[in-house]
Amino acid sequence: MRGRGGFSPDLPGLLVGLIVALSSSAARGQVDLPDARPVPRMQAIPLPDDRVSLTRDGVELTAYHFGPTLRRPFLFPIVGPSGRSLTRMGHPHDPVSHSHHTSVWVGHFSVGGEDFWGDRSPARVVHRRIVRLDDGDDSSGVIAENDWVGAGGKVLMKERRGVSARPLDGADWLLILDLQFEAPENPVTLGATAFGPIGVRVARSMGILDGGGRIRNSEGDEGEQGPRGAFRKHARWVDYSGPIAPRTAEGLTLMDHPSNPRHPPAFHVRADGWMGASPTLDEPIEIRPGSPLRLRYGLFVHGGVPAPETIERRWRDFAALPASK
Repeated sequence: MRGRGGFSPDLPGLLVGLIVALSSSAARGQVDLPDARPVPRMQAIPLPDDRVSLTRDGVELTAYHFGPTLRRPFLFPIVGPSGRSLTRMGHPHDPVSHSHHTSVWVGHFSVGGEDFWGDRSPARVVHRRIVRLDDGDDSSGVIAENDWVGAGGKVLMKERRGVSARPLDGADWLLILDLQFEAPENPVTLGATAFGPIGVRVARSMGILDGGGRIRNSEGDEGEQGPRGAFRKHARWVDYSGPIAPRTAEGLTLMDHPSNPRHPPAFHVRADGWMGASPTLDEPIEIRPGSPLRLRYGLFVHGGVPAPETIERRWRDFAALPASK
């Protein structure tokens, strides 16, 4: 068969040439590097605007925000298996008075009598420096140092914060926060309150009121209020799951480590879409110079609505992990 120009194209020859060209193009990305080292699956990548991104296989799981204009550092987004954030910035119905609900944050309503929880006092958690960034196949993380600065610029507490991400089965993953608080000169008291030290604001569609989500805890309580509600009940973990996309449910389990003081703590959890562990709900905690307070929390980021037995196994795995350095 002849083409319009009067010649017969050699189709087999053209195909062979195309295959060779494509193979050569692919080979250009496979340079022989005899000293090449394996690329870590999990990486902590510094970014502009005072952020560190924690990634798995090049895809962001979360970012640690620590800019100088912030009232406190926070983590956003918390990316679920669907690729969507399971947390949000601010209350969906009251963004002004709940502006401190910044996805996943660390604060406390009464540190030496000053409010480090809300955004209406002069108290701030001020980032001082990034100590270390870690990459690896099993985890990636950032270690930072912060000052809790009250009225008049006085440093009430010094904090060392470790944030790490660990891959789990499939697209699930585990976020770990290691917190160490020190009183630099004088004893400081974390007052009795439900607000602090950790808060999680879930995506609007996952909340019970806005999306028909579900709250459960390790003790078999469900929902917010009522005799079997999870509100301010003591538990090892609380799970908040709900719809995140059409026909797709995902969730977050906030887990308390057994080494934390007053474990298991009360959990302040609400149907409007937030939860937090509250070791100071009923009694204050005093931090003395030379005797730091250490706390560890886990956030199990998962697809679906796992059975309580599955979440309990994840909590046991978290409880068995070695302490960070």
